[in-house]
Amino acid sequence: MSKSTAEGEPIHVEDADHLDELVAENAVVLVDYYADWCGPCKMLEPTVEEIAAETEAVVLKVDIDELQALAQDRGIRSVPTLEFYANGEQAERLIGVQDKTDLVDMIDDLS
Repeated sequence: MSKSTAEGEPIHVEDADHLDELVAENAVVLVDYYADWCGPCKMLEPTVEEIAAETEAVVLKVDIDELQALAQDRGIRSVPTLEFYANGEQAERLIGVQDKTDLVDMIDDLS
């Protein structure tokens, strides 16, 4: 089930097992928890797509409305929330719109 979309594009997470599988299979993962109604999420979306295209990190998108139980289990209280994983372990969690340079630097540090 590995990659759900073409290389270089964000992967839309289908459920908790899918998320766990993708985090376990990939060295560096950026998870973007978002909602369609969230203005800041819309502002961050082009940045997240560029990071997916330009870095080695696997970028996952989690719709918190579609996957409410998953978001609740992960303690997501506001969107956008970005989680970084390195070798299956959570390395960082950022809340709110972030600068692309800072996100890319974080990925580089984890790579």
